[in-house]
Amino acid sequence: MARRPLTNAGLIKLDYYPAPEPLAPFVTTFFHFTCEEPLISDLRPASAGLLTFFLRGNGELFVRDGTIDPSHPASLLTPLSAAAPILVNGPWHVFGAAISPLGWGALTGGLSAATHANRLLEAGEAIDPSLTAFAQALAARYNALGEAPGLSAPEMVELTSAALVPLLRDVPPAHARLIAIVADWLGGSLSPMVEDLAARSPYSPRQLQRLVDLYFGLPPKQLARKYRALRAAALLGHPDTPPEQIAMVEDQFYDQSHMIRELRLFAGRTPARLGASDAPVLSALLDLRNFREVSPSFAALPSDFGGGGGES
Repeated sequence: MARRPLTNAGLIKLDYYPAPEPLAPFVTTFFHFTCEEPLISDLRPASAGLLTFFLRGNGELFVRDGTIDPSHPASLLTPLSAAAPILVNGPWHVFGAAISPLGWGALTGGLSAATHANRLLEAGEAIDPSLTAFAQALAARYNALGEAPGLSAPEMVELTSAALVPLLRDVPPAHARLIAIVADWLGGSLSPMVEDLAARSPYSPRQLQRLVDLYFGLPPKQLARKYRALRAAALLGHPDTPPEQIAMVEDQFYDQSHMIRELRLFAGRTPARLGASDAPVLSALLDLRNFREVSPSFAALPSDFGGGGGES
């Protein structure tokens, strides 16, 4: 992808809103993102699934295999296994929901998060046709007053929640229990060990890998790598992270070159360039609050990380 004009961090705003109780297991947070630049070239880190409604602007996602996916009024960003460049014609306003792995299963009706990973899909096709019409109506009301938003974020939370609740499908209870086990495993350590997950799982290793792939988009070992790198990037890029925690983060990797490779793959930046001014969208998204879709403990700055380092 050709290099494009950079984004001014002062033109970016990202706010979070809790999901109402009926949606809380499926949507861990709603968010309202705005950027007033006319052209935005940046990166988004690897992530879990996002349901986004494009209120203003349109863009493209550039995937590592060469695929270029255009945005849609109702877009489903499937779990990303690596950081991906984005190019957006702005101003860019989106309202969306961070989807938990349980929410992925409930909203998609059991689509494989691994098979459909690293894509920007039309949500009306992937989830339900009603979302296409809903996105168009939401954008029309948002833009009815011109430059000033015609809907507040709390109003969009209410409207979107009412649209999503009827679309939730049942997830097998045994699968829901495993999702909770995996989320707890991921949140319990910066470097979770696959052996620990296998010991807690009621499934055989092959079944465990298949089900983690189905809901999380990666097998356990790769999933642990992804979230180790993302959490490390969030901590290393946080100006208030104390030196002792930085040292603990670095200890999770085999050596400096290993850490650089992992952060570049999953977070899109080397440790030295975290928070660089040329990628303000990436910097805004590399925040521990953005990893709550896997486990609430990822929103914390722990004083002690369990697990050990080592080459993956």
